[in-house]
Amino acid sequence: MLASWAKIMKPRRTDWLVVLKKLKELDHPLYFQVAELALLEESFEPHIRDYTKIIHGYGKGSRLQDAENMLSVMNSRGFACDQVSLTAMIDMYSKAGHLRRAEETFDKIKLLGEPLDKRTYGSMIMAYIRARMLERGESLLNEMDAQEIRAGSEIYKALLRAYSMNGDAEGAQRVFDAIQLASIIPDAKICGLLINAYGLAGQCHMARIAFENMRRVGLEPNDKCVVLVLAAYKKEKRLNEALDFLINLEMDGVVLEKEASETLAGWFGELGVAKEVELVLREYTTGEPVPLIVSD
Repeated sequence: MLASWAKIMKPRRTDWLVVLKKLKELDHPLYFQVAELALLEESFEPHIRDYTKIIHGYGKGSRLQDAENMLSVMNSRGFACDQVSLTAMIDMYSKAGHLRRAEETFDKIKLLGEPLDKRTYGSMIMAYIRARMLERGESLLNEMDAQEIRAGSEIYKALLRAYSMNGDAEGAQRVFDAIQLASIIPDAKICGLLINAYGLAGQCHMARIAFENMRRVGLEPNDKCVVLVLAAYKKEKRLNEALDFLINLEMDGVVLEKEASETLAGWFGELGVAKEVELVLREYTTGEPVPLIVSD
């Protein structure tokens, strides 16, 4: 049918592009089939980017084999692989868990003799993050900085999150510092990742410092950040320090929200000291008890 349409209508490249655009908007199941057939038509006047778009599309659908086949077809038709198409392959290998193939593709890009760009570096860093090889990802990030190539904020956040979830406080602090050097202004979520790293590492004192530093620069602490500091104290069984933390928040007018209140109440419940703690809090305040549970 497509061949008949091409024979009768004698479409130009712009006509082909209109058809493909419409199929893509409809998320039509025949989109890729039509796109591949269009590449065979002389009137389509295929460019290398037409192949790259299909490769990207296969990548979004996790169709790795189809993407590799398209790359081979592109080469057989005289279109040399460039940085854009190979970077798309790194993305796919990364998501599929094929780190070695991602590294091989990254090396191929280097052999092209062109300066590596932000997207290529970012794709390889994400591959290392997914493979839990965080120091290698950080090394590439440092390599980018040395060349004054600024990674996107999402790359920094992904690396910080990975270090945080691993409880690697030193790694998290290095990336947090790099974020600021890259002129990315940390928000409560970014600060929360640093607090979490210190908490999981068993460094509640540093978790508290990270929290206070956030407030010092004018960032309002969200409920999650409060919860993370409490979790850090709970991990090390530092109830008195947790109470001091809460009293200071109370004095500054910070009211515990639902998650922090429930975390606190749960901890006190486990210790069986909820009533005793309320009495202690009264002694440090103006006479009004600190609410352990705040209703919505």
